[in-house]
Amino acid sequence: MSYTTSKPWINPYLAILVGVFAVSFSSILVRVCTAPPLVIAAYRLIFTFCFLAPFTLWGGAPALRGMTARQVGLSAASGVFLALHFVTWFISLKYTSIASSVVLVTTQPLFVVLGSWIFFKERVPRKALYGCFLAFVGSVVIGATDFQVGRQAFIGDLLALFAAVMVSGYLLIGRRLRHGVPLTGYTFVTYGASSLTLTAAAAIGGVPFYPYPAQDWLIFVALALVCTILGHTVFNWVLRYVQASVVSVSILGEPLGAILWAAVFLGENPTPRQALGGAIIFAGLFLFTRVTAKSDKPAESSPRPSGEGQG
Repeated sequence: MSYTTSKPWINPYLAILVGVFAVSFSSILVRVCTAPPLVIAAYRLIFTFCFLAPFTLWGGAPALRGMTARQVGLSAASGVFLALHFVTWFISLKYTSIASSVVLVTTQPLFVVLGSWIFFKERVPRKALYGCFLAFVGSVVIGATDFQVGRQAFIGDLLALFAAVMVSGYLLIGRRLRHGVPLTGYTFVTYGASSLTLTAAAAIGGVPFYPYPAQDWLIFVALALVCTILGHTVFNWVLRYVQASVVSVSILGEPLGAILWAAVFLGENPTPRQALGGAIIFAGLFLFTRVTAKSDKPAESSPRPSGEGQG
């Protein structure tokens, strides 16, 4: 993979920190929302698309028109992966604890690494694989713990893992496209396709889009503005400057914030075995981050496209 050498308008690693803080609120907002998970996911993407579309059409229209049919198709596929990630993860939060769900969904680096090796032929340092193995062991510990709690919690864990696979596909496609596709064009197509996918799924499933209490509508907006625009859109921008695996592992900070918010606002504390499994996962992903960061040396690439960062 190649990387741009043009200087970004903000430090990419500072942007990652902002994004991680923003997405850490997702799980608690979903948990307190009374709407069905499919509706929550749909409105999150619909509002995100509506908030960003005017900026894209006003200042980023040339970038959008400049996308090839292949780029549009891949961006739409990325949106489908994002839609599947949201809906399966939101459902998991209704079945299992916030601690288990958010920790398991952050095992995405395992799948990002696998996908990067299969599709992009990216070299994976051996020590990084040790970190992946530790993360896998931690996920098994959490899964075994929740299986003892009940079948419902275990199903929630499996859904969280599936959500990790889906967001990995989203990150991998984004990483490939962001070398030549401006952020405005990419997010317009991706979020649009994701919104259409979720809306169609809700319509086919007969899930009502209204009425819902005022609190739920505020949550829909917060998920769009804070968690998606300041979270996922920032990650999409960063993907032009760092490896998808680095972004994926950096999101490790999300479960720490989510667990903290769950304890403070919901009184939901992780069990000792959940904490043990989480600690093993964190240790593995920390090892992976250190090794990957050392081997992440950008090479020269094409100049930065116009419209970058306007989303």
